[in-house]
Amino acid sequence: MANEAYRAVFLRVHPTGKMVLSLTTDADGNEPAYARLVADALGVPALDVKVVPADTDRFGNGHGYNAAPSPGTAAAVASAAGKIRAKARLLAGMQLGAPPDSLTWSNGAWVKGDGGDPTGVGTIADIAMYAHGSGELPPGVEGGLDAQTVYRD
Repeated sequence: MANEAYRAVFLRVHPTGKMVLSLTTDADGNEPAYARLVADALGVPALDVKVVPADTDRFGNGHGYNAAPSPGTAAAVASAAGKIRAKARLLAGMQLGAPPDSLTWSNGAWVKGDGGDPTGVGTIADIAMYAHGSGELPPGVEGGLDAQTVYRD
């Protein structure tokens, strides 16, 4: 049963831009690498990403999740960070008044045009604040900035 149970990662970006990466798996010594994966994907310092292995506050106890360390954790972390970046692009479009597909990712921010105008740049921290209620949301997009990936390897 344990080998067949799913694992999960949950990435939450707080309005401050600081992040918590919750894992169903026990600590495996790779937590700094997981923080670095998120940091590199979202353009933030790795110290802004708190990794919480075996996060029973998030996932509870005895809910069928596999807590054994997993070789698939890094890919799941990358997937969750990718979901955050994709949602951030939609939110940045609203925040910057531009179609999301016209924005480019540069140096940890979504950029409108060539990036020469500082009001046309949305960092993850800027977008996180926006996502938590400081601006209008795109149709069909919920507030907040978080993502979960459930996986089995």
